[in-house]
Amino acid sequence: MLTNKTRTALAAASKRPYICQTCLHRAGPSQLNEARFPFRISNRFLQTESPSAVQNDGTAFRKQLKDAAKQQKMKREPGSGKKPQKGGNAKLEKWELTVGIEIHAELNTARKLFSSAATSVSETPNSHVALFDVAFPGSQPQFQTETLMPAIRGALALNCSIQHKSSFDRKHYFYQDQPAGYQITQYYEPFARDGHVVLYHHDFPAGTAPANCPITIGIKQVQMEQDTAKTVQQPPSTHLLDFNRVSHPLIEIITLPQIHDPTVAAACVRKIQIILKTVNACTTGMELGGLRADVNVSVRERSGQSESSHSYHGVTGLGQRTEIKNLASVKAVEEAIIAERDRQIDLLESGGAVEGETRGWTLGSTTTRRLRGKEGEIDYRYMPDPDIPPVIVAPEVTQLLHESLPSLPDETIDSLVQIYGLSSKDAGTLISLDDGDRLEYFFNVIGPLAQSSGTVNDADKITRHGKIAGNWVLMELGSLFKDTEWDALRVAPSQLIAIIRALQSKQITSRSAKALLARKFDGDDRDVEQIIVDEDMVLKPLSRTEYESLAQTLLDEKPDMVRDIVEKGQSKKVKWFVGQMMARGAEGSVEPDTAEAVLVELLERR
Repeated sequence: MLTNKTRTALAAASKRPYICQTCLHRAGPSQLNEARFPFRISNRFLQTESPSAVQNDGTAFRKQLKDAAKQQKMKREPGSGKKPQKGGNAKLEKWELTVGIEIHAELNTARKLFSSAATSVSETPNSHVALFDVAFPGSQPQFQTETLMPAIRGALALNCSIQHKSSFDRKHYFYQDQPAGYQITQYYEPFARDGHVVLYHHDFPAGTAPANCPITIGIKQVQMEQDTAKTVQQPPSTHLLDFNRVSHPLIEIITLPQIHDPTVAAACVRKIQIILKTVNACTTGMELGGLRADVNVSVRERSGQSESSHSYHGVTGLGQRTEIKNLASVKAVEEAIIAERDRQIDLLESGGAVEGETRGWTLGSTTTRRLRGKEGEIDYRYMPDPDIPPVIVAPEVTQLLHESLPSLPDETIDSLVQIYGLSSKDAGTLISLDDGDRLEYFFNVIGPLAQSSGTVNDADKITRHGKIAGNWVLMELGSLFKDTEWDALRVAPSQLIAIIRALQSKQITSRSAKALLARKFDGDDRDVEQIIVDEDMVLKPLSRTEYESLAQTLLDEKPDMVRDIVEKGQSKKVKWFVGQMMARGAEGSVEPDTAEAVLVELLERR
């Protein structure tokens, strides 16, 4: 029951926009579902300052971060030693790295986990906050059942077993971004267990895949938990708190410590991110803050002579682990693991001991930095949450969600390779770009293209069309979007199809086709057919005699290159002659395939 003093405070708070931090639990809105703080300091952020804080100089915060990152990159931290190496060295032959990953992914839901407030991080700070989100006295958690759906989809896509019964626990710690003094999570009874993710060659950047692919990485469990507030630091000592993010539904994916290579760890995070996006389980990827990773890193001697006695979920003989928190990119995951691995090896070889602690990483650094001592189970004082009943998931629900899952990335890559003739590298690139928008664009091109050519039931022709469409979507169109954000409407699929059709029918040359694409990309609103007519791009083919005359002239000009081709077998130089024929010929008159055939024939006569 509210006292008269509290009622007076609430009434006063509704008429003024500011309140100090100590009043956080004594003032707030009266409606749970509209939960908009009637108080703010600086752009609707709740602000805390140390006594020594100084006034901000007006410099844009983003610029301050960039400048700090540049300075950090230009200098080495004390005791950091040499810049860590990605490749093998003598030390790595002696020491084995072991990594386990904890991935926190923001679920794609309309409501928060334990309140009816809307999930939104892009809105005005502190504009979507329920009373429970800020631990208002007397407020109770109300589990939002719909948040289970994307969580289960994500766990099923990771080959997990969905538990019939799961429950929530309180994880106690005190920090400014956790108003209740504890986080609600699933520690003892998570909703999903015993999954795995498989990494294939196409999951790695070109030339980096380990020899032992495919690699299977076990997933211990997937648990639901609430997110914390967003803390925005304004140097030197101001912290802004946005409670919009409090109680956003998360899933935490915990892998087993079965990773022994930083590149594999980075590929694992990247693949899990792609899988979660594919099944519409999470909102955005790491680049937009919708997914964060913590990595647990330890090293041990390969000879087994070290005193490693730590174990985790059946994996024994591990070294003392440290945890690196809040890595916000795949690149950061790889580089932070390398830096921490090298730090631990140097420490052990100098006679020191690795401490169990939580460490941080800044992009551009050459070493990790200590944040605090590592908490354990006892420190968090886990206990079942008495206010939230167990969650029961019927087998029928799990079965229905499993049957409705879309094709997963590996299945899609197989289809792109086997049916449409793409290389595994191009297929992997296609599904990873632009949150799947590039893949959708490809299918919007290849479908009508195959239908218009009457090749829907001809596997060989579909493969041929698939290679052509893949090249234009990834290479030609991709190069135009190199420095700008992807926009499928910039060149509509129908317009790209018209360009490809004109090229295949030999109405235009490949050079004219690329020029057409560039015109459409730059905003030319004329149809492709109209541009071809208006700009006189129609192919005016040379006669056989004209092809031979042009080719012979070029060959006579470059006798050294001709000898390289004929005597040394440097056949790639033929392409140079083809390019020269196209450059010297009139616009739209030289077909590269015909030019190459004529050149090869003339060279064989020599």
